[in-house]
Order: sequence, then structure tokens, then C-alpha cells
Amino acid sequence: MSTITTKDITDTSSKNVLNGITPHSNIKNLGLKPNSIEPEYFELNGTSGMVGQMKARKALAIISKMILKKDVMGKSILLAGAYSTGKTALAKGLAGELNQQILTTINADGVKEDGQENIVPFVSFSGSEVYSLELSKTETLTQFFRRSIGVRIKEVTEFICGEVVEIIIDRSITGGQKQGKLTIKTTDMETVYELGTKMIDNILKEKINAGDIINIDKANGKITKLGRSLSRSRDYDAMGVDTKFVKCPEGELQQRKTVTHTVSLHDIDVINSRTQGVLALFSGDTGEISKEVRDQIDNKVTEWKEEGKAEIVPGVLFIDECHMLDLECCAFINRALEMELAPIVIMATNRGLTKAKGSQDITPHGLPADLLDRCIIVPVERYEAKDVSMILKIRATEEEVELNDEALQLLTKIGQETSLRYGCNLIIVSNQIALKRGSKIVELQDVEKSYLLFLDSKRSIEVLTEAPVVENKDIDMGE
Repeated sequence: MSTITTKDITDTSSKNVLNGITPHSNIKNLGLKPNSIEPEYFELNGTSGMVGQMKARKALAIISKMILKKDVMGKSILLAGAYSTGKTALAKGLAGELNQQILTTINADGVKEDGQENIVPFVSFSGSEVYSLELSKTETLTQFFRRSIGVRIKEVTEFICGEVVEIIIDRSITGGQKQGKLTIKTTDMETVYELGTKMIDNILKEKINAGDIINIDKANGKITKLGRSLSRSRDYDAMGVDTKFVKCPEGELQQRKTVTHTVSLHDIDVINSRTQGVLALFSGDTGEISKEVRDQIDNKVTEWKEEGKAEIVPGVLFIDECHMLDLECCAFINRALEMELAPIVIMATNRGLTKAKGSQDITPHGLPADLLDRCIIVPVERYEAKDVSMILKIRATEEEVELNDEALQLLTKIGQETSLRYGCNLIIVSNQIALKRGSKIVELQDVEKSYLLFLDSKRSIEVLTEAPVVENKDIDMGE
């Protein structure tokens, strides 16, 4: 196997830039009161996105404190409640809460994070996803577990930042190498640097002129134009609308900063186990990864951790419909929870007493007794009418749909009598019907029409029950 590297590993973070509107895109954190574990019913500024579920949110707030103190090792959290009660939202809220608290600590230490808003990985999958013809159940679970473990790799970079005073470039008549000088300053000092061919090409490429504020990375010579100096700003200057004016930097020209890149263990596994390296993450060619590769990576990450170059961030692994996991998967999770590199495992189920998959035993929530014994069970209650109304209003805002009061009341009633997911799905459908008739506001008639066009599960069963039974006759293909 080749040497374990982090070459181009920061490029993997770009996979998460496509943050579209998802069913839980409005969830940011648990929405707690400042310096407290007590949750707000709903924040007026809407920063958290959480509504109701006061007991469950308080329980998860306590768990978040335990996680930060590393007091939940070997345990998992089980969210037990009916469907459409916000179990996924609670799991995502917990991940957001952990992320917020870690970011607060990082900002207090003055460490620059490399464009990462989500330090704590959040990975979710359904219990039925482990059954695949391509990968074994244990391999699938292992990949999910390692996706939810983050590695914060620290990198100290040196750079030169200042205002360009003068650029002199000498071009040889005989076609020799170009030579030049760059005069750059801050408010406290000024220095002249000799320029090589590569640096000159970069300056010409970036169209650097006198008066620009630039940043030069000493490691690779990359030049970044930060903007124009405020001292060069004049009312009569003909500048483009995209021109950004910034202050001249203070202090030393040469500075050092610590940049931290956050990647998952699975990303490192794939990069070091495939010949195409980081491109394997985009092609989806993960396949089976050998135990030897993972052991070597774990040893290397542990070495980085001891040297202070890296930090392990246990993420949140959310397993929905956990009653679909069989005895083999549950035994694997039992063992994985006790490992040193283990994420925070949150499971969700809407089952009561049912058969454990792969056995004839009737158990609570469909989980074996040994796994259930390791779980901290958090009950999730059904939403009240005011909760459903507030959630629908938030989802409408998130999807940029304007509802009038009558439409919102009807959607609230539908969400209560059927399911909250069905009510949320009708928002965008009703909006399309409203746009069709030339209105930007969803009214009562739009919701009524969408309700008639699209059935919920109860009405769908009624339609199928009332339909006449058609006998299937065997057809001889030889006739």
C-alpha cells in the first residue's frame, strides 16, 4: 500500500456545497436558552428551526453536555415515537448543537477553520440500506460509521499580506527568464521582494496592479487579490461595480496562521485505497476496503493526534427505522460502540413490541435485549396543532412559498389528521397550482385542489379496498 497522505484531501469538502432545500434544511440546532439546557418553544429570530418537543430537546441537551465531556462512550440514543414526530429533526438538531459548541471553542482559541461550517459530521441512513448485493452488511455499516467520524487536520501556513506599492518587470530581449521586483507594504513596514518567473506569471494572470491588497502563500506561491486599498479610492476613479475596497493590513508583512481542514475517516480510507485517489470520492467507486488499509490509517491518525497535528471529532450517525436491522447488524453495532473511534449513534423507531428481525423473539422496539440495554431511550411525543402550524409556516418560508391564513389553517388540519410530512408535501404542490392561476400567494382553493389530486396513505388504502378485485389468469407464453 502507498503512503497515507492528505494530498488534495481538502477538495473533498466541496461535496457538501450543494445544500439544497431538504425536508430538514431549516434545522440548525436544538434551540436552547443561552447558557442553559432549557429549550425555547420557538425562537423569534428562527435561528434553530426547532418547534415543540420540549422534553425530548431537553433530554438531548443533557446528552450533548455528556458527549462534550465524553461520558457517553459505549452508549447509543434511541428516539422512540410515532411517525412524523420529528425524530430525524431532533437528531440533526443534536448534531447542530454539538457543532455550535465546538465552533464556539474554536473561535475562542483563535484557530481559523478552512471554510467549514459543519465541523461535526452528520450521517443518516435507513436500516434497510445495509442490505445490498454489492457490499456486505458489516462493510456497509463500517463505511457509515467511518463517514460519521471527523478528523480535523491542522496545518500551519506562512503568507505575505500587504498593499502593492510598485511592480517592476524586466523582459529580456533575447528571450531569457523574466525578472522583477515587488514593493509591498503594511501600515508599519515596507519591503522589496525579488520575483521569479513563476511569480511574475501569477501576477500577470491575476492582473495585480499598484494599490491592490494581495495575499501570497509562501508554500506554493499562490497569489490572491483581496481588493483595492482604501487609500487609492477616489471619487473620480472609474472602477467596476465588483471592486472591493479594503484597509491596508497592519503589523508584519510575513504572518503565520493555523488552518484546520475537516474530513471524515471514510474519505481518507477511499483516497488511500484507490489508485485514482480523491477522484474515487466523486466517481462513487468505494467498494470493499480491506482491514489492513483501515488499520494503517487508524494508526496514522492516532500518530497525528499524539503529535498534535490532528483531532478526532466524533460525529452523529443517525439510523432511521432501526427495527429493520437484523441480529448480525445489531451485534456489529454493539461491538462498534465500544471502539475508541466511535461516533454518537442515534437510532429511531416507531415500533412498539415486535419481532426482532432474524429471530422469533418479540422485543421492545424490535431490538435485541443486549443492544437495547446500551440505549438511552428518549420518548418523542406527537405534535399539537400549534406545533404543526408553526412547522408548516417555517417550511413555507424555507421553500419561499407565501400562504394566507385560511390555507395555513387547512394545511394544519390536514397535517394533524394525516401526517406532518403529507402536509409539508402539499405546500409546494399548492404553490404550483397557485402559480398556474397567476397568483403568488397560496389560497384555500389551491390547498383543497392539491388535497383532492394527491392522496394520503389512509385515503389511498380506502381507494384500493373499494376497488373491484381482478383475477389474474395464468397465461401460457407458448400459445
